[in-house]
Amino acid sequence: MGIFEDFSRVLETRLDEFLKNNPHLELQALEEQLREQEEETTRLLASFRIREKQLETEILTTAKEVQRWHQRIEKAKVANRYDLVKPAEEREAMLLRQGNQQWGQMQGVKDRIKQTIELAQRIKQRRQDVRAQIAKAENARAAAQAKQWQTAGWNQSTDYSFSKSSASVGSDDLEKTFSKWEMDEELHHMKRDLGR
Repeated sequence: MGIFEDFSRVLETRLDEFLKNNPHLELQALEEQLREQEEETTRLLASFRIREKQLETEILTTAKEVQRWHQRIEKAKVANRYDLVKPAEEREAMLLRQGNQQWGQMQGVKDRIKQTIELAQRIKQRRQDVRAQIAKAENARAAAQAKQWQTAGWNQSTDYSFSKSSASVGSDDLEKTFSKWEMDEELHHMKRDLGR
């Protein structure tokens, strides 16, 4: 067990370091956790609503049973069937206790529904905040990258050198051609000036 715990600790430490060095990934991981929590909260809320409906049905059924036994008690009293009155009153009391328990459970479920709705709203708001931070971080990263590209273009040394053999041949020929042309131009101007 110790080896696995050490390995797990090392992985967690490296993951923490990695996320600190890459905050945008940390935000994305947080956003993913919040998305999962939002889904879990939605499922939890749905299950609480189902339980609330079940309890409402149970309470109505119990209330009808209480009403039925109350009518039986009254009927037994009118008929002087006191041998049935006491057990019927006990049944009615048991149903009332059951109804009270169901009512208490429903109030607990309603409280949980309210708390879950509040939690879902907080998670949703937090997720929106994290999304805004992600967008801000991505914009900052894109701006930094664009700036890096711009400055890289200016700072980049451009090396237009050719290989020595082709450069010397090409350059010399070009140099000779320009020199000859410039001398011809100069001679032409001198002849014209002398002819005046």
